[in-house]
Formats: sequence, structure tokens, C-alpha cells
Amino acid sequence: MYFDYVLRRFLVMLLVIFLAVTINFALPRMMPGDPIESQLSQLLAQGGGSVGDVGAMVAAYREKFGLDQPVLHQYFNYWGALFRLDLGFSLASYPERVGAAILAGLPWTLGLLGFATLVSFTVGTLLGGLIAWPKASRLWRGPGAVVLLLSSVPYFLIGMVLLYFFAVVWRIFPAGGGLPYGTSPSFDWATVKGILWHGTLPAASIILAETGAWAVGMRGMLVSTLGEDHIALAEAKGLKDKRIFRRYGMRSAMLPQLTKLALTLGHIVSGAILVEVIFSYPGIGFRLYQAIQAKDYFVVQGIVVFLSISLALATFILDLIYPLIDPRISARRRG
Repeated sequence: MYFDYVLRRFLVMLLVIFLAVTINFALPRMMPGDPIESQLSQLLAQGGGSVGDVGAMVAAYREKFGLDQPVLHQYFNYWGALFRLDLGFSLASYPERVGAAILAGLPWTLGLLGFATLVSFTVGTLLGGLIAWPKASRLWRGPGAVVLLLSSVPYFLIGMVLLYFFAVVWRIFPAGGGLPYGTSPSFDWATVKGILWHGTLPAASIILAETGAWAVGMRGMLVSTLGEDHIALAEAKGLKDKRIFRRYGMRSAMLPQLTKLALTLGHIVSGAILVEVIFSYPGIGFRLYQAIQAKDYFVVQGIVVFLSISLALATFILDLIYPLIDPRISARRRG
């Protein structure tokens, strides 16, 4: 029974990946304009002079990147390249490879969003539980109300406010980038300090926006859990309030939070793209923004397909372990 369930989920994952790759292939080619001609025109404008026969160069580059072939042929070649883990070259930064561009931005995005997600999850879950727990101190109501209010504000809006006050008006933190200008990344304290300093405002904007969302979810689940029989039994046994709160209330209401956390971590590389753009943070989101501006087909395709596959795999893994961590849900019911 569980094997059939796994097989069905695996087939669904393959279907999702197939549709994502197909749409990812088609959308950039539906954009107006020729990417090769656009890049050479920019080169001509920046050089202030002639770079030779632009038409001949466009034809040569289209042949080099395979854009002169029929679309169906390009599509099959694209699938073949994906199976070889070859995402091609960047049009805007040739001869840089798309895989290298993704790997260059991935640690920045994982570090920023991984840290911000775990902090907001921990703080928001605990705060939501304290807000919902009837015997908790009323002192938690004040900060809880502020955090819940911020949950309705988008990442990028909070980021813009933080950027204006802390980077423009007061100049406490840098306005953008991942490292101080002219600093080469290395394994030393200066690099670590620079990364933390430049990542403070982007991380703060995500934490402030996400903490309230985690708190809202936890508060709703804990309120529904308070009326269950095991809570009443624990109170009848005379257990301490703190123990009931931790072991019976929070533990029972934690499963939906963990589910959401797993999904959030699955698409972590795609989250808060606008935050990276606002702060010029050198992550995958900012690289995607630059590629869209430059009509860099292969970089856009590579990043989007990478995000799509990572989310599909995370969802598949969650589907496999969800019936195992929640005995109330069987594979038969979810199938």
C-alpha cells in the first residue's frame, strides 16, 4: 500500500517537473525582441563606436547558442542538456556558464533565507503559542499584536522602510551588496563580519514579515488544541502549566507548523526575491532579476528550472514522510 502511494506521488512529481520545464522553456521565447541582438546593441552603445557587422555577429551567435534551430529541436536539445546537467552559457556574461551563476548565488540565498526562516519560525511559533495560551502572561499581548500586524506587510515594503531609515537617514548599515566594496571572500573574520553586516537589513525585513505569519498559524492551531481531551486530562492530573503548555499544547499543535516549514525550506531559494533586488544582495533572486532585465534566456531558464525542481523534490519528500510523522493520516487516505 505504501509503495503504491510512493509511486503515485513520484509520478505526480515527474508530471510537475515536466510541466515546469516545458513552461520554463516556452516563456522566455515568447518575450519580444532578440536576445543576441539586444546584447550586441548594448555592447555597441557602451563602446560608442562600431563593433563590426552586427547582423553577421547576430547570426553567428544565434548559431553558437542554438537559437537558429527550429523551436521543437531546441526543446529536445534543452531536455538532453538538462539530463547532462548542462544549463548552457549566459548570453549577457559569456563565457560564464549558467550553472556557475547559480552556484555563485546559491550560498548567499541559502544563508540569508535559511537563517531568516529558522529564526522567524522559532520566534513566531513560540510567540503564537504564548498568545493563545490562556494562562500566559499578558505582557506577551503587546509584542504579539505588533508582530501579527507586521505579518500583513510584504517583505519588500518592510525592506524599503528599513533601507530608508537605517541605510539612508541614519547610515548604520550598508545600503546594498553582500560584502564591503573591494573585499574578496575568504575564510576569515573580516569576511564573516562583512557578510553579517550587509545581511542584517535583508534578514531583518524577512524576519519581521515572517514571524507574524508563523505566530498566526501557531495561535490558530493551539486554540483548536485547547479543547481536546488530552489537555483536559493533563489538567485533571494536576500537571504544571508549563509542562502542559510545552508537552501537550505546543507539541500537539506543532505538526502543521513543521509541514509549512518543510515547504518553506523546499522553496527557500525562491523566496523574497524582491528583498534581494532592493538590497542588491548577490543571491539567486538578484541574479534572476538581472537576467530578466538583460533578456538572458539561458540564465532565466536555468534559475527557474532549478527552483521548480527543488520545490517539486521538497514536496515529494514531504509527501513521503507526512504519513509517518502523523499517525492520524494514512497513505491510503492521502492517495
